[in-house]
Amino acid sequence: MDLTHRPRRLRTDGIRPLVRETSLSPSDLIAPVFVDATTDERVPIGSMPGHPRVPVSGIVERVEEVLATGVQAVMLFGIPEEKDAVGSRAYAEDGVVQRAMRAVSEETDAYVVGDVCLCEYTSHGHCGVLESEAKERWERLRRDDVVEDHAADDPTLTVKNDETLDLLARTAVSQADAGADMVAPSSMTDGMVGAIREALDSAGHTDVPIMSYAAKFESSFYGPFRDAADGAPAFGDRRHYQMDPANAREARREVQLDVEQGADVLMVKPALPYLDVVRDVREASDYPVAAYNVSGEYAMLHAAAEKGWLDLDAAAHESLLSIKRAGADLILTYFAESVASSLSATSQP
Repeated sequence: MDLTHRPRRLRTDGIRPLVRETSLSPSDLIAPVFVDATTDERVPIGSMPGHPRVPVSGIVERVEEVLATGVQAVMLFGIPEEKDAVGSRAYAEDGVVQRAMRAVSEETDAYVVGDVCLCEYTSHGHCGVLESEAKERWERLRRDDVVEDHAADDPTLTVKNDETLDLLARTAVSQADAGADMVAPSSMTDGMVGAIREALDSAGHTDVPIMSYAAKFESSFYGPFRDAADGAPAFGDRRHYQMDPANAREARREVQLDVEQGADVLMVKPALPYLDVVRDVREASDYPVAAYNVSGEYAMLHAAAEKGWLDLDAAAHESLLSIKRAGADLILTYFAESVASSLSATSQP
């Protein structure tokens, strides 16, 4: 037996940290924060333990809590006071996210990222303007007070791509006007990065970068977020505009299109089921790569921990480390605060 090569020599406590290939720090993480125009107090999100909806009046305090853990960046998601067919509160000057951004930008040192999408603001819950047939169906359902399940075989649902671009551009500009340091379009609308870049530049926001959800898949892992942000589709699903989970080559094509249109950071969503895509994007591009460790990934670890089946802190850290190892430079995660706190504690002398 030839034991010339013994990898275990480098696994003792003294040498192990010195040869570690991948590291994780609080500065790698972005914390999602939910701001709710319909409440005057914090509202716990049942499917996402540790995450509340907070009123605009409490957003600064909530962001300061995030900053205290060492995380430097937050992404704001809004729950508006009212919704309509075109999501007009997404780009209103006095919208919930715009008011929150002004407060956070003025009163904290947080790096503020804005989610640019319409699904939280449309009455039908889809990420854009509906085609007339789908809109008529939705209005009929509302009129008749019919409750449908989210049928996967709905043939009538089509979101109008080009008409949606203008609304996304207006949303991005309104967020930049309100103090957003970065905008992150997430609707998977063809041409969204180019439309937003042109609008930002025309409005004088040439220095505001775009973190595009370049490869966002239709996924079962979004459920808790839709509960948190009240953004579930009222009917149908999003398979006609979000990517098929079976496709990896298409993801590379989507990413390249966003690069050509002026994206500054490229995001893959979800993260853990798509680590191969994260790696593909990393190898194909020298742009910063982000990955979204989504609500379902967060919730399932919490559920297993509540059963006593795994150690939550260890599993969370390992999950984020795997995303970083796959090639992500930035990780948007609901574990940001807890993992950052653990990292800070272990780094203390």
